[in-house]
Amino acid sequence: MRAAEALGYQPNPIARSLKTSRSSTVGLVIPDLTNPLFPPIVRGVESVLESDGYNVWIVNTDNDPERERVKIESLRSRQVEGLIIATARLDHPLLQHLQEQGVTMVLVNRQVADLHIPAVTGDDVTGVTLAVRHLAELGHTRIAHLAGPLNTSTGLARARAFRHAVRDHGLEDDPTLTVECAHWNEDDGAAAMRRLLDRDPGCTAVVAGNDLIALGCYDVFAERGLSCPGDMSVIGFNDMPFLDKLRPPLTTVAVPHHELGAEAARMLLDCIGEPDRPARSTLLPVTLVVRGSTAPPRG
Repeated sequence: MRAAEALGYQPNPIARSLKTSRSSTVGLVIPDLTNPLFPPIVRGVESVLESDGYNVWIVNTDNDPERERVKIESLRSRQVEGLIIATARLDHPLLQHLQEQGVTMVLVNRQVADLHIPAVTGDDVTGVTLAVRHLAELGHTRIAHLAGPLNTSTGLARARAFRHAVRDHGLEDDPTLTVECAHWNEDDGAAAMRRLLDRDPGCTAVVAGNDLIALGCYDVFAERGLSCPGDMSVIGFNDMPFLDKLRPPLTTVAVPHHELGAEAARMLLDCIGEPDRPARSTLLPVTLVVRGSTAPPRG
């Protein structure tokens, strides 16, 4: 030990992993690190894995399938013991290929169709149901939905939940009141809001697929001289940081993102320890946070 200290020796974890077949590292695959949704998930993952002696390699795919493939190959070349993936689309051939190769994986915030992969998500259906109920109780009868991409489980589940909730409250289920956004971002939210207003559907409230889409609505209100919540009420989804600083502060569905990441990490450790355990999915509860962007409709 004295000689090692004198020489400045550091153990080589790569060489050690070749001997033990364990790297004590996990790959975390994120679609967009600029989205404020993901840092709390990352912190949740790290808090659990680091306490268990694991390090986390984080890669950002920019929602590009080819970049995702390259990044995951890079993680696997570093002998990661498992992957936590936040990029899942409903139809995701790469995940099917990885499952066939026996890669240990857990999905976070999203799920895939027809593949039995462990997953941790927020309760999207309850969240949208709470949002629609809040608007209906305020007196809104024409409620629109700016949906997230429908090729993702979150986008599809929230869109379906919206239609069910509208019907349950006896409100009109008008297809023109739903507009799909191509991406989960502010620009696409603004573009969808413009399309909605150009149709002139007479809506007085919007349930946005996520908070960034809702921020796009704010941009369009400023462009067109509309007031919120006077002319239009808006509800987001996720409860990103600083929403209470907006004018008006955004009503939103709060998802426990830190706990999403922590539970995904626990689930991955279980899968590493018991490779043959059946896949299971976990739904975490959500809550509605009422702020200043929702109010009864005028008149």
